Amino acid sequence: MTTLTLAIVCVFVIGYFFIAIESVTKVNKAAIALLMFVCCWTLFMIDPGSYIAGATGDNIASAVSEVIERHLGSTSTTLFFLMGAMTIVELVDQNGGFNFVRDTMQTKSKRTLLWRIAFMTFFLSAILDNLTTSIVMIMILRKLVSDHKDRIIYASLVIIAANSGGAFSPIGDVTTIMLWNKGLITAWGVIKEIFIPSLVSMVIPVLVLQTQLKGELTFTAEQSATVAASELTTGQRKAVFFLGVGGLIFVPIFKSITHLPPFVGILLVLGILWTVTEIFYRNLQEKEEKGAMRKRVTNMLSRIDMSTILFFLGILMAVACLETIGVLTMLGHGLDVAFDGNHYLVTGIIGVLSSIVDNVPLVAGCMGMYPVAEVGDMAVDGIFWQLLAYCAGVGGSMLIIGSAAGVVVMGLEKITFGWYMKHISWIAFLGYICGIVIYWIERTYILG
Repeated sequence: MTTLTLAIVCVFVIGYFFIAIESVTKVNKAAIALLMFVCCWTLFMIDPGSYIAGATGDNIASAVSEVIERHLGSTSTTLFFLMGAMTIVELVDQNGGFNFVRDTMQTKSKRTLLWRIAFMTFFLSAILDNLTTSIVMIMILRKLVSDHKDRIIYASLVIIAANSGGAFSPIGDVTTIMLWNKGLITAWGVIKEIFIPSLVSMVIPVLVLQTQLKGELTFTAEQSATVAASELTTGQRKAVFFLGVGGLIFVPIFKSITHLPPFVGILLVLGILWTVTEIFYRNLQEKEEKGAMRKRVTNMLSRIDMSTILFFLGILMAVACLETIGVLTMLGHGLDVAFDGNHYLVTGIIGVLSSIVDNVPLVAGCMGMYPVAEVGDMAVDGIFWQLLAYCAGVGGSMLIIGSAAGVVVMGLEKITFGWYMKHISWIAFLGYICGIVIYWIERTYILG
């Protein structure tokens, strides 16, 4: 490892440390992430020719610009997806769309609600994606749990359940989509063999977390009342709900039909929902119009949490720099050598690493480093690829910034890195390890 590479890694580690102690420094994590992004790439520019083949002389600037723009384009798809999904969910929520979902889940028992939240999040994230599911579930939780101390426990479970649910579905997580599109796993293969380990990785944390919740929930008058949304009729509110939630479910289908990135589908749904609600609101009387203004998309766009968006931008672009300089690939190769090809240990460590850095470049590095074999662990639907799908997805729950779901929930519920690490990380790790053990039993004694 060169001195320059070591310097970039040190900048990333230092920045990560300050993100971790945000509650102590009181410096917003988005600011640190942006500094990490800029500093890493500035150091990279000292000698870009050592990292980019053919970048010499006059073409260095264009070669570097091409690399950065490629990574920025990939990052932007995540950011636009996030903004679109957040706006859609907020729009449905503001117009009373989640009332009947909330009523279905409503219970006075804190523990019963914990189980209902867990299973709904788990299965919903397999159909949608863990990012969108997390946003939906946090919106519902805000209507059910008034005590913030209790709600962050539920919110933490949402992160775990969303990541576990996304791991067994070919469309539930970015990494499973990557592996599926590359032909390294099949849809039926990953569902059949990863479903039970993923379920176990969610159930174990529920069993532990329910011990922290005792008694019954109390509902405020505001929570007990449904969102009247008097500006719209019941039929119009239902139309907004089915267009919003149905549209989110349609996004993977749209991707499979058109082969366009998921964010395009999200923007399609947002455009349709925006148009429909504008039509609903256009004939309102002046008095009703004033109340409806805050529920229009134009107003909701101004309330998007830009600090979360910028945090995403900074983190993903800083990780992209690590990917470009070859650190992630080097790390994966080192693991393979250190553990003598034991794929349970290698993928297990990769899962732990995915809670520290973004799992997408980790999986991408593994896909580029290991060739597909005809038979054995490296074959299609082999142990390595299926465990990689499980570990990269579920492993992200161990730290709150280890997954897209965690980052979003962190921003929405103001959960600190330190609190999550102290109270939740070990619980998520326990579920993660139990899932790997279950997969080993499946492969050794049932399918082997």
